[in-house]
Amino acid sequence: MKISYNWLKEYVSDIPEPDRVAELLTGCGLEVESMESWASVKGGLDGVVIGEVLTCIKHPNSDHLSLTTVNIGSEKILKIVCGASNITSGQKVVIATIGTRLILNEKEVIIQRTKIRGELSEGMICAEDELGLGSSHSGIIVLDSSVIPGTLAKDYFKVAEDIVFEIGLTPNRSDATSHIGVARDLIAVLNCLPEHRNSIPVFLKSPDISDIKDIKSGQRISVEIEDTVACPRYSGLTFTGITVKESPSWLKNRLNSVGLRPINNIVDITNFILMEMGQPLHAFDADQIKGSKVIVKKYPGSKKFITLDEVEREITPQDLMISNEEEPMCIAGVFGGINSGVSHATKTVFLESAFFQPAHIRKTARYHGLQTDASFRYERGADVNITVFALRRAAFLIKEIAGGEVSSNIVDVYPNPDEPILVSLSFQHLDRLVGKILDREIINKILSSLGISVLSTSEEGLNLEIPSYKIEVTREADVIEEILRIYGYNNIEFSSTLHSSISFSPKPDVEKVKNGISDYLCANGFSEIMNNSLTRSIYYEDNTIYPISQNVRILNPLSKELDVMRQTMLYGGLETLAYNQNRKVYDCKLFEFGTCYFFKPDGGEKKPLGKYGEENHLAIFMTGRARKENWNVQNENVDIYDLKGFVNSIIDQTGIPVSFLETILDNSGIFVQGLKLCLKGVTLVRLGVLSPQLLRKFDLRQDVFYADFDWSFLLRNMIMVERSVKELAKFPEVRRDLALEVNCTISYAEIEKLAFATEKKLLKEVGLFDVYDGDKIEAGKKSYALYFILQDDQKTLTDEEIDKAMKRLIQVFCERINARIR
Repeated sequence: MKISYNWLKEYVSDIPEPDRVAELLTGCGLEVESMESWASVKGGLDGVVIGEVLTCIKHPNSDHLSLTTVNIGSEKILKIVCGASNITSGQKVVIATIGTRLILNEKEVIIQRTKIRGELSEGMICAEDELGLGSSHSGIIVLDSSVIPGTLAKDYFKVAEDIVFEIGLTPNRSDATSHIGVARDLIAVLNCLPEHRNSIPVFLKSPDISDIKDIKSGQRISVEIEDTVACPRYSGLTFTGITVKESPSWLKNRLNSVGLRPINNIVDITNFILMEMGQPLHAFDADQIKGSKVIVKKYPGSKKFITLDEVEREITPQDLMISNEEEPMCIAGVFGGINSGVSHATKTVFLESAFFQPAHIRKTARYHGLQTDASFRYERGADVNITVFALRRAAFLIKEIAGGEVSSNIVDVYPNPDEPILVSLSFQHLDRLVGKILDREIINKILSSLGISVLSTSEEGLNLEIPSYKIEVTREADVIEEILRIYGYNNIEFSSTLHSSISFSPKPDVEKVKNGISDYLCANGFSEIMNNSLTRSIYYEDNTIYPISQNVRILNPLSKELDVMRQTMLYGGLETLAYNQNRKVYDCKLFEFGTCYFFKPDGGEKKPLGKYGEENHLAIFMTGRARKENWNVQNENVDIYDLKGFVNSIIDQTGIPVSFLETILDNSGIFVQGLKLCLKGVTLVRLGVLSPQLLRKFDLRQDVFYADFDWSFLLRNMIMVERSVKELAKFPEVRRDLALEVNCTISYAEIEKLAFATEKKLLKEVGLFDVYDGDKIEAGKKSYALYFILQDDQKTLTDEEIDKAMKRLIQVFCERINARIR
């Protein structure tokens, strides 16, 4: 949200410099994200001065250029080449001096000393469009002869300058959606500063309002509220005899400085009050209100309605509408209708100032995809008691700017007035939560500056009445937060006393395990990613492994791209790979820890809502080269074995022996080659090469290797292994190789598991160094070349002991898996 420093000054009796204001606002919770200079003319006409053309002759090398000498009020007379046809000596003109930055044809140009057709030019004599003062380029600007050379152009043209704060407003601070709201916080902070505590307090300067005494006879609009829940209060006022025209410069500058485009004086006044006090207003052409009656209601069925942006929208029974006796005129609190606004032909205006229930406005705005300045404030909660005050302020401005007259008393329909919120504040609770005993006088000063009334005082605490604009303050804790926010969190000293207690952490330590795996992957060249848990439902259409029926749908999605919770982290990871590929980053090793969500209907009638659940997962993605490109490194791409190696290492770090896992082919459809590693019949991890059909949906043009761990299941089954250190073996190890011819259905994992089960004492390691399935062996067979590492921790192995162990292994291989020794 943009806040103007000059505008803010109108409400603060003694305001510091902009940098100090930004510091104080940030300290009290209104974070100033940026500060920008603003000027009513782009660039502020810096470096532009008024000059007098002393001489003007034709350029010797051009038919359309002139050579001039110009006095700009300094000792040096400038030589300037000019191409304007209306230039002549004796004129007072506008000069852009050397170093001036101008926007020409939407590009920034710096005026430099240069030669044009061989003649020196030390500046530029400007036209309207070159300075941003207009659109004319028919010739240079010629000023009144009385202007003194050297006068700054910004002073002559009365360029308004300002500092604009960009405030990152949190959703609970509806009271700070205006300049008066921000001024109120700033005043409270200023009055708490040590330098202001014993001086004259800074106070809030209220804007001028009209007392609406002289009521002329004229058109009167009546108001009826059918839905008092969605619209608790509706106020209105009618004006006649107005003139719709362009707003004065001061009003246009105010709106431009905060990013609002001036339209006409009536609309600009409503926008001015919106930014001044946070109350949205809407101006209707009263002659277009059929039946001279405004009805606030919801329509029972769907209805077509054209909004101000000329888009036809379908109104639902949940949408609150502002209607006349025949048809709807605008979507309440969100957007006006095509015929609801004022035009230059408008002479009579009905001004709306209402309070709408935030939830209704939020749902309507989200459904129609509309985000307006009015809905922004209504969604957060406007001030129910400011509607009439805002109308009085508007009446004052309309009389001043549009020449209108009030033709009716204020219509104020408020059937069920809200009771004020009363809160009791205990000093004991305040001191305990703050961690410091605050001066009671400072507490009273803070509450007074924020508009919180003190009804009664005692030694134990205060009885308070909360103003209606403090929507978020309803409890004692909220009041304490307000006091602490204004007093300043940085002003609370830290105690040197340390209070601690012995705590028990369940094993395994989930975060410790997660961080250990993250450190391992990062050390091996992986980057951690974090994708949105919201994703597109289209990814799950015609999907067998992640069926669309198991999607957890969002009731009020921000967009169609974020309408369901993710069932898997696969698609978010592929989006990340596509993003990197589009930016020429082809070698990626990524991992992500996250939660996946599902809905599993039970098929019964008693529980139609089914069951919602969530699981933690770890996803790994690898694509591109295995190693960074270098002259002495072979250019190889990652493969399934690289991925399998990382998967096995992760499982090993959780204490689960890989030999405990069952390996099954994964034919789910997302892999062209895939495996599932199962523990106790449940899939622990699935991995493989993603199918080209899936990759084409994301426009990925190279193989992607993917592994998905069921992290929740892994943590439930991990084995806590105490890491220990032991001395190196004193006795040598022995290697023996075997070539086994086995059926193609036999996997290496089966052979490895069988070997360790057979020789438990001496066998330390089994490895596979070659696989052959060529034409030199029988069809349906393949050959594994294996090595076996044998070692005894107590002595050196003899040949007899080695041969005996190998014979046992060979015998088991032949008997159990029908192997043949080659």
